[in-house]
Amino acid sequence: MQQYCVSTTEYKRLPTREVKVGNLVIGGNNPIRIQTMTTTDTMDTAATVAQSIRCIEAGAELVRITAPSKNEAENLLNIKNELRAKGYDTPIIADIHFTPNAAEIAARLIEKVRVNPGNYVDKKKFDYIEYTDAEYAEEIDHIRERFTPLVKICKEYGTAMRIGTNHGSLSDRIMSRYGDTPMGMVESAMEFLRIARGEDYHQIILSMKSSNPQVMVQAYRLLVQQMMTEFGECYPLHLGVTEAGDGEDGRIKSAIGICTLLEDGIGDTIRVSLTEDPEFEVPVCRDIVKRYTNLQSTPNTPYEGGKLPYNPFAYKRRDSTANQHIGGHHVPVVVADFSNVKHLDTNSLKQIGYTYDSFSDKWTISDAAADFVYTGNQFFDFALPGTLRVICDHATWLKVEDKHKHKYQPLLSENSYLHGNLMDDSLCFVAVDASQNYNEVIERIKQDANVVIVVHSTGTSGLMTVRRFIAELMLRGIQNPVILRVDSSDATVDEQLIHFATEAGGLFLEGMGDGIWLKNKEEQLQNSRMTGRTYLEVKSNEQFLNNTAFSILQATRTRISKTEYISCPSCGRTLFDLQETTAKIREATNHLKGVKIAIMGCIVNGPGEMADADFGYVGSGPGKITLYKSKDVMKKNVPSEIAVQELINLLKEHGAWVELER
Repeated sequence: MQQYCVSTTEYKRLPTREVKVGNLVIGGNNPIRIQTMTTTDTMDTAATVAQSIRCIEAGAELVRITAPSKNEAENLLNIKNELRAKGYDTPIIADIHFTPNAAEIAARLIEKVRVNPGNYVDKKKFDYIEYTDAEYAEEIDHIRERFTPLVKICKEYGTAMRIGTNHGSLSDRIMSRYGDTPMGMVESAMEFLRIARGEDYHQIILSMKSSNPQVMVQAYRLLVQQMMTEFGECYPLHLGVTEAGDGEDGRIKSAIGICTLLEDGIGDTIRVSLTEDPEFEVPVCRDIVKRYTNLQSTPNTPYEGGKLPYNPFAYKRRDSTANQHIGGHHVPVVVADFSNVKHLDTNSLKQIGYTYDSFSDKWTISDAAADFVYTGNQFFDFALPGTLRVICDHATWLKVEDKHKHKYQPLLSENSYLHGNLMDDSLCFVAVDASQNYNEVIERIKQDANVVIVVHSTGTSGLMTVRRFIAELMLRGIQNPVILRVDSSDATVDEQLIHFATEAGGLFLEGMGDGIWLKNKEEQLQNSRMTGRTYLEVKSNEQFLNNTAFSILQATRTRISKTEYISCPSCGRTLFDLQETTAKIREATNHLKGVKIAIMGCIVNGPGEMADADFGYVGSGPGKITLYKSKDVMKKNVPSEIAVQELINLLKEHGAWVELER
């Protein structure tokens, strides 16, 4: 029942069918392919060709272009011919939403079409309808009647197809029977896949996209299991977190969703959806794919009986016994790493959310303030803010004066812990390497309720190695809290974001973590592609690590510390400047902790993809915006010049606004 990949303990690629897309083969043992989507008007041939070339030269192996109506579908041929004339043979994908006739035109002209089962035949009006089995079967017959012509055209012309389910655009029919669930996403795609297989058409790739990485990961795993159960084989999978946003948050959210699956060997092609120009998506994809090129993982001991002690298809936090405010029902704690800080002063604490006012002798603590700071072999020589605690090396802790000891906790190595070194009676931390033999140390920990485990891995495939370790704790009934420590030696900020998001985020998605501790070496960092500047010109290393930790917890929905933005990556349908508008909305609302705001370029993605949001800002026509609260329209056709202020008014009307303290 729980098998969804080749191995849950070491990296092995999931075998899938091979699908030919133009001159490219996807699936099987072929490399993980990189793709992106243009943001230009499809009717502007020159602009679309120019942007496609920029994407191809950045490393895109497939380029997707929106075709919302027959005119755009027909113009794909002109775009294709221009690219071929310029020497580019990269396959083109037509992105189809509501219009079967556009799909049927495009399928005769280019290499691949993408259809969304939620709106290709079905409609989404947010209505709940009770279907009898007979009525439901009738609806499936209707889908077969409308979808089969496209299948036959694709089969005749050798055109590939992606059946792409989106979490936010499940049809009313699917929602009525399955709810807004990963299983509903799976069944939505399976209905179309069964029809295609009935026509002996197999040039199919599938996707299960969501703006929530947790939903996305569960849906892909369920899809693999369902295909294997029903067909005994898997079709290639296209991975992506839809509406991930921009900047660091967009990269973190995308890496958590995509890499958690790639770690399991699931995924044959990827797209990182950022609210940025598409050529900036491609380097992120390349950084991700690079992690899995020629990866030799560390084999781990299989689970006894093959049964996992956790459910990979549904979130449940691992049971742990709370030690002070770590574990149990408490949100995961954040440990700030100050092991590279040469001088500990009040300004260094500002980097992790604590601002000191010398005039009033008071501290201001932000929502993204670290709970612990690791200082290695150093002390602070001033009074710390009330909520902050210090972790230091055991030898250093022994030297702390008794009057300050309530603020300091020791960190012990495995060897030091096993040899009975003096510990804090109430709380101490023990570092455990999950890639080494840990049997003796965890059996000892089982007897010490005051121990918090700091788990890390010095081997390859850190996520799987640490996951296997935590699963072993579950099998042995050990409920001590666990802090995930992830070390990065990557050279760039961009690569470090992906590494941290993968190895910590993937475990938080499965409920395996009571804290997060990110660690690197400052001197390793080179320029960031996001800023084009030397990294330390942008922010300190300590601030980077702290912000990244909180962003990972936010993306996995395990600790909310800021506003969340569900922002589409823009395409040829977008009705306003999405990047500029997103920046304006972020500037006005980024102090609204826990509020989810969707910013959607057009009505195609809007009402569906923002289903997970509290409020929505959606393009409804040139220069016109429609504002939503959840799925409900609040204000229509608002002029874009005043729409941001009207969004603020809407937030105020529904009690979601707080004034920003100056």
